[in-house]
Amino acid sequence: MQLPTIPKIGSLSKKHKLTAAGIAAAAAVALTVTGLEATAGGSAAAVGDPTGFSVSTGDQVKAVGGKSGMASQKAVDDAAAAKKKAAADAAAKKKAAADAAARSKAAAADAAKRKAAADAAARKSAAEEAAAKRAREATANRSTTRAVIKPAPAPVKKAPVVKKAPVVKKVVPVATAPAAVVYPDNLDGWIRQAQAVLAAHNIPVPTYNGIYRNVMRESSGNPNAINLWDSNAAKGIPSKGLLQTIDPTFNAYHVSGTSWNVYNPVANIAAACNYAWHVYGGMDNVNSAY
Repeated sequence: MQLPTIPKIGSLSKKHKLTAAGIAAAAAVALTVTGLEATAGGSAAAVGDPTGFSVSTGDQVKAVGGKSGMASQKAVDDAAAAKKKAAADAAAKKKAAADAAARSKAAAADAAKRKAAADAAARKSAAEEAAAKRAREATANRSTTRAVIKPAPAPVKKAPVVKKAPVVKKVVPVATAPAAVVYPDNLDGWIRQAQAVLAAHNIPVPTYNGIYRNVMRESSGNPNAINLWDSNAAKGIPSKGLLQTIDPTFNAYHVSGTSWNVYNPVANIAAACNYAWHVYGGMDNVNSAY
């Protein structure tokens, strides 16, 4: 077959150069198709057109053109699909990042909430422990042993023995000093000695039991007991001794002849009974904190 004559490229315009390049590509296709036709019994012919020439290849050329168009459309569809997939992937990544950030924020908030709860529980536990410690210290200030002291039996009065005076002409009385009474150094002795002191100063003497039950309620029989947690303690004048008197009361109702030490058991009982007589009519009338 005779190929069409292509003008010299150097003397062509830009438009003609582009057209010539297209014609060359078409000529190559035509040669291929012509070979196919020669094998299959087909024919090929060059037909001129305004651009220079065209190639007619019969049905085989039409088929090649159709396949070429389908390939081009597939490339466009593939590019669009790839673009769409890239956009979907980017959106998925963005959503995954947002979800991760939300989970991280929620986890941080939950951790902060748990920490706040743990801190509150720790503070509550510390406060409870401090309160328990204060209670234990307060209890330790009182006598921990509440020994039950049985009151001494009342002395049995014996009928006086009347002796017959010897028959003498003169009886010369001899003055003798009364024997000093010695009291035991325990709660029984302290109570009886305090009763004797009160009687000697013409202060109404309460019963032994009236003194004893108030002593056991207030100090459990501990002469060194001190209350460091009530309202008097808060004022700086804690209750002290067997009957838990404060210093101002002890000093105001102190019974002369006894010690000025508020912890002295006899002095403490005497002053407390003197106070109870002036305020309540006697220690037997006191049945609670006074």
